Amino acid sequence: MARPRSEDKRNAILAAATRVIAAQGLGAPTALIAQEAGVSNGSLFTYFKTKTDLFNDLYLELKSGMASSAVDGLPARASLHRQLFHTWSNWMRWGSEHPERRRALTLLGVCDEITPQSRAAGHTVMAGLAELMERCRAHGSMRNVSMPFFASIMTSVADATIDHMIQDPGQAEQHCKVGFDVLWRAIA
Repeated sequence: MARPRSEDKRNAILAAATRVIAAQGLGAPTALIAQEAGVSNGSLFTYFKTKTDLFNDLYLELKSGMASSAVDGLPARASLHRQLFHTWSNWMRWGSEHPERRRALTLLGVCDEITPQSRAAGHTVMAGLAELMERCRAHGSMRNVSMPFFASIMTSVADATIDHMIQDPGQAEQHCKVGFDVLWRAIA
């Protein structure tokens, strides 16, 4: 009879995969991920049938974590500006406090092994943030650009902001505010 799966082991594998992918990229061997997690390579494949399955589960785990952090405590009745600043601040904090997660998510985001189903599920977990972004786009100077283009601009400003928050933690709050001000002026 098969031994029941442990949620702790699964979480250890996902955490190890995050660290290893962030350090070595998507080509990192599963044996290294298993070693980092403190499990055998065979145990890794008990939890994830293939490396592709591991990548897809990790992608959704990281995407969900980022999305829930971004909208945590969102002031629903506040102005659009205040809601976006709140979400922006949470997103910047998540990215600067979890650089390995951010890097792994970025790599997985361009990975061909992430299935259309996982990408769709990733969009679903980002629905709250996407709805806020759509309201900003629809009511601002970028109302005539596509949502993917709008999202790319926002992500580019976010990446630059997070990079500077990590490089200069003493000024992280200021970088967050300046990044938001730049974004707001571009989209308002």
